[in-house]
Amino acid sequence: METEHLQPQETPIATEGEGVPAATAQLGETEVLRAELEALKKNLQEAQAKAAEYLDGWQRARAEFANYKKRQEQQQAELRAFATLDLIKRLLVIQDDFERAARTLPESLKHMTWIEGVLLIHRKLQILLESEGVRPIEVKPSDPFDPTLHEAISHDETQDVPSGHIIEEVQRGYKVAERVIRPALVRVAK
Repeated sequence: METEHLQPQETPIATEGEGVPAATAQLGETEVLRAELEALKKNLQEAQAKAAEYLDGWQRARAEFANYKKRQEQQQAELRAFATLDLIKRLLVIQDDFERAARTLPESLKHMTWIEGVLLIHRKLQILLESEGVRPIEVKPSDPFDPTLHEAISHDETQDVPSGHIIEEVQRGYKVAERVIRPALVRVAK
């Protein structure tokens, strides 16, 4: 098999009579190529500008969607917490009943197995509330009255406790984290 040798094409050298039109034709062709190159550069710049615009729009849409997802998750968490708090508030009434029953239980009955079973149910309720983050508001006699934690049901005159301080806790209050879900009902000295 014979290999063909490629030889460079020779550009015709213009003779005196042909030189002017050939040079003019070559200049015309160069101008056309330059014009095409400029048009291509312009098209490239426009395409790059559009691509940058589309990228920017896509990034904004992506960020907006991420923010939307975060808002939805937060709203769902708040809704669950609100529903849970509503149930917890209803369970606190039962907790109060158990505590009153335990306080008034005669010593002679405390060791009966069925009483121990009822007290065990009370303990399970306490554990359930604790697992949901419910904590009692600690109130001691002679603590200063705090309207963010306490609700005054009476203002009584007394010599034993300074004015504006708690005389007695009537009903226990509860918090979840730092949020008061039920203020403590207290009697306040005046």
